[in-house]
Amino acid sequence: SNLGDRRQYLEVALRQLETMGRVRVVARSRVYETEPWPEVRVTRDRWYLNCAVEIETDLPPRRLLRLTQGIEAQAGRVREAAPFGEYVARTLDIDILLYEDRVIADHALQIPHPFLHERRFVLTPLADIAPHVEHPTLYQSIAELLDALTDERRLTPYGD
Repeated sequence: SNLGDRRQYLEVALRQLETMGRVRVVARSRVYETEPWPEVRVTRDRWYLNCAVEIETDLPPRRLLRLTQGIEAQAGRVREAAPFGEYVARTLDIDILLYEDRVIADHALQIPHPFLHERRFVLTPLADIAPHVEHPTLYQSIAELLDALTDERRLTPYGD
């Protein structure tokens, strides 16, 4: 989240995940304030808040994706087309990083997230809750991926 009350958007999204049924949050990382990816000229108040959660669900991946997109829409997320490699500001962006040890690659959903291993703002919160989980195609743990990371974008704990 990098628009409006960023922390509130995260908290509401987490509550909605659990109240919609069939999803239970079992672990949650700290919240981190992170420099935008890729480098764009924004003020500090446009930096992102990020966190990771581990859930239990019986929803198949594509149904889970629809559920998360519904939560994004309720938070006012507008999916805008941006030139390749560019990102737009958003109230909320929920990514499915991993789903057990499954690999899915189609036009609507890619699991594991294709850039998971390249981004400090993803790996740091994920390592908070799942450091020993192995990436299903790179065969390294989240902690190992984080240790090998070259991304030097700034990331700091937020409001703990």
